[in-house]
Amino acid sequence: MSELTHIDSQGNARMVEVGDKQPTARQAVAEGFIQLGKPAFDAITHGRVKKGDVLAIAQLAGIAAAKRTSDLIPLCHPVPLTGVKVELQALPDQRIRAWARVRCTWVTGVEMEALTAVMAALLSVYDTVKAIDKGPQIGPVRLLEKRGGQSGEWLRG
Repeated sequence: MSELTHIDSQGNARMVEVGDKQPTARQAVAEGFIQLGKPAFDAITHGRVKKGDVLAIAQLAGIAAAKRTSDLIPLCHPVPLTGVKVELQALPDQRIRAWARVRCTWVTGVEMEALTAVMAALLSVYDTVKAIDKGPQIGPVRLLEKRGGQSGEWLRG
């Protein structure tokens, strides 16, 4: 069984030591969904939300969140990101899909940054339509792939 890297032998939280690791190219990709009611979905897809272009706002929220992940998740290291791409897409079943790819050349991975970007984008969509739709549902949110570092490549099967 694998050891939990963020818990020490006494059960205390700890930030993982990465000072002896060599920087490598790393990438993570994540996606998530928000299910909307028809009025909110139609308002987004027809540009009728008073707060503006919902998907453009959510895209910016995702990018900003990826850059601030270590401020939000206590045991994450600050990572010098070299690239963040966030895309949102309206799907025929009244869902919005958020997708994020985060890259860096560093000593630790960017899975949390990709997941945080997706969550922030979805939460931004929720925020912009909450006056129209009281029941949007977020999920699933999941990592699709990670590349680089000691563990190499991982792809969701």
